[in-house]
Amino acid sequence: MQINRLFELIYFLLEHSCVTAKELANYLEVSVRTIYRDIDILSAAGIPIYMTRGRGGGISLLPNFILNKTVLTKSEKIEILSALHAVQAVDIHHSQTIMKRLSALFGEFQTDWLEVDFSSWKNDKEESIKFQTLKTAILSKRIIRFLYHNSTGEQSNRMVEPLKLCFKGQSWYLYAFCLQKCDYRFFKLRRIKQLNVSDQKVQHAAPKHVFTNNINVNQTTVTITLKLAKEMAYRVYDEFDDYEILDDGSFLITCTMHCGDWLYYYIATFGEYCEVLHPQEIRREIKKKLQKMIQFY
Repeated sequence: MQINRLFELIYFLLEHSCVTAKELANYLEVSVRTIYRDIDILSAAGIPIYMTRGRGGGISLLPNFILNKTVLTKSEKIEILSALHAVQAVDIHHSQTIMKRLSALFGEFQTDWLEVDFSSWKNDKEESIKFQTLKTAILSKRIIRFLYHNSTGEQSNRMVEPLKLCFKGQSWYLYAFCLQKCDYRFFKLRRIKQLNVSDQKVQHAAPKHVFTNNINVNQTTVTITLKLAKEMAYRVYDEFDDYEILDDGSFLITCTMHCGDWLYYYIATFGEYCEVLHPQEIRREIKKKLQKMIQFY
């Protein structure tokens, strides 16, 4: 379409101070005559595009015209470009094009102070494909089917309406309306297998802030006191806000956590470097689990 070509022509001129009609024709895959006709159209529309003859001449835009017409401050432009740098972590190909165009519109600012990579260290290609498939299903509003493994080890076939991809706590989640449960659910991407996109259309909509709207205020919590050895210092700094450093270099931590089996699994990740000091029922339950584990050895 002509309107798309005209925008492409402007973007190209924003990125290059001066180009020849032949260069533009090659870039846009049209004739030189068409380029001259497009320039006349843009000029008539008030775009300050001009041509110079002779050696070093060509087609140009008046310097800073587009920049002066924007209503954003310099700091706002930098924030937008920096945010797009982060967006490249989830869709690098499309965001690079956007970055290129907006950089031309806004001017060259220092925006490479931030780098985000949501992928795991093992560079899981399967997870990347799954992410893109889910993104396509969400944008096209298509129901999906998959095999899901939950936190208790059970697996089930699910048919859901995908609504949002969410990142929290070092993991990606799919927020969807589960047609089996007739309710909204989170699904951890790594536990989704055999993913297929159907032709059926999504009927439900996602709330604006899914994490805030799904906090279970009625979930039981427990206040525990942990003693972590100095070897766990890196995890203390990563995972706890309040702690006391004891004379031997170990850490004393009191925190409130949600109850459930996951709590024992979490404590177990500290291995021999953790002791639960309080409450006593948590200590007794951990002892039972350890005795069961010893039976395997």
